[in-house]
Amino acid sequence: MTTRRDVVKALAAIAAAGALPRTARAASTDPAARDSIERIGLQLYTVRGLMAKDMPGTLAAVAAFGYREVEFAGYFGRTPSEVNQLLRDNGLTAPSTHLGLNDVRAGLDATVESAKAIGVRYLTVASLDMRAIKSGDDWKRTADVFSEVGRLVKAAGLRFAYHNHAVEFTPVNGVLPMDELITRTDPALVTFELDLYWAIKAGQDPLAFFGRYPGRFEMVHVKDATAAPALAMTDVGAGSVDWTRIFAAHESAGIRHYFVEHDNPTDPMASIRQSAAYLKALRF
Repeated sequence: MTTRRDVVKALAAIAAAGALPRTARAASTDPAARDSIERIGLQLYTVRGLMAKDMPGTLAAVAAFGYREVEFAGYFGRTPSEVNQLLRDNGLTAPSTHLGLNDVRAGLDATVESAKAIGVRYLTVASLDMRAIKSGDDWKRTADVFSEVGRLVKAAGLRFAYHNHAVEFTPVNGVLPMDELITRTDPALVTFELDLYWAIKAGQDPLAFFGRYPGRFEMVHVKDATAAPALAMTDVGAGSVDWTRIFAAHESAGIRHYFVEHDNPTDPMASIRQSAAYLKALRF
C-alpha cells in the first residue's frame, strides 16, 4: 500500500531529477527549479517597420533571439499560406493576431479562414473606436457585442479575445469599464489579453484583477515601465515592474501566452533582444 510518505519521497526524488512538470516545480525554494516562460512571444507591432521592409529577415531574427511565438498586427501583403510557411521555416507559431472589431464582426468568414491557414487560435481585438463609447451603457453594449461575436468565433472553432489600453481603467459613474467587460461576458466565449503596462500606467495592480477574475486572462502583453510618476514604457527588465511577483500568479490568472511589446522603441531589434534575454533568465 502506497502511503502519503511514500508519495512525498517519490515526488522529492523526481523533483531532484528535474522531471516534475512546471506547476509542481514552481513551489520549490531552489531558484533553478522555479517556474519560467517556456515559449516567449513577441507582438510584432514592436518591429512593424522592419516587418514592412523585410518580413522573412525580421521573423528569422525574432526566432534567433529566442522567441517561439508571435502575435501578428497585419500580414504586410503576404498570403496566409506564405505567412504559415515563414513561421514554419523559423520554428515559430502564431497563437494570436490583432484585429479591429469589424474584422471579426463583419468579416468573420474571411478572418477565420486566414487565421486557420496561418495557425492562429485567438482573434484578438486590439482596441475600440472610443468616439462611440462614452457612457456606462455604451460599455455594457460593448460587452454584449463581445458576447455575440465570441459566440460566433467559438462556433467557428477559434477563441475571441480583447486587448486593453488605459481607458478601460478610467471609472465611468464609479465603475471600471474593464470590470464591466469581464463580468458581462461568458468565460467560454470571451477571454482577455491583459496589457500589463497599460494597467499599471492607469494605477492598477494586475494581481488584483487576477484575484477578482481567475482564469480570465489567457494572454498578457509584457511591457516594462520606468519608476513612478513617469511610468514611461521601456524594455522588459529595464524598468520597475516586479515580473516575479506578477508571473507567480500565472496559474490563477490563466495565462497561456506572454507577448513582449514596446510601442515605440528607439532600436526595435535591440529592444526585443534585451527583453527576450531578460525573460529567458527569469524565474518565478
